[in-house]
Amino acid sequence: MTLAQQLAQGVLQLGLALPAGAQQRLLEYLALLQKWNRVYNLTAVREAPRMVSQHLLDCLAAAPHLGAATLLDVGSGAGLPGIPLALALPDSQVTLLDSSHKKAAFLKQAVMELKLRNVEVVCERVEAWKPPAEFEVVISRAFSDLAEFVSLAGRHAAAAGRLEAMKGVHPYEEIDQLPQRWQVRQVIPLTVPGVRAQRHLVTLVRS
Repeated sequence: MTLAQQLAQGVLQLGLALPAGAQQRLLEYLALLQKWNRVYNLTAVREAPRMVSQHLLDCLAAAPHLGAATLLDVGSGAGLPGIPLALALPDSQVTLLDSSHKKAAFLKQAVMELKLRNVEVVCERVEAWKPPAEFEVVISRAFSDLAEFVSLAGRHAAAAGRLEAMKGVHPYEEIDQLPQRWQVRQVIPLTVPGVRAQRHLVTLVRS
């Protein structure tokens, strides 16, 4: 099975209707990630088929639950989940935030090469950055535990906004350690084609 076939099959299994050309651009992003990964070590996953399932499809699985005009990807790293989400949700304005200059350089290159007009890259520490406006959704993937996530990134969510944490197993202990001003709205189990491990999307809102 080619990478294109694997991605197309996965998108079909997820029940997603991606914009025209999005799957091709996702594959172009993957190729760019592989190229830069040889020098910059952006991700520990190096085999292209695993990248399709563990990166692209893993991020896309959250897309149906994230409709928002503005979305902030905290600790974006290699652009995950922000870049796949930006391609899946072209009506959302996506900001990729990472404090690493080498990762930000990759993100800017990817945005330019993929012609992502709905994406902005910011190289700042999440706790120090002062954005011009708050966001409807603030998302993270493998950024930190939930208590640290709300501590560092909570202020970037609008009053009626929410935090979305992409997790593996259901984070019962992390939920128990949340500060009182934040509460769990829902924990959504995600089924990712080609990934046997558990995946959950945790939605947090202010109490």
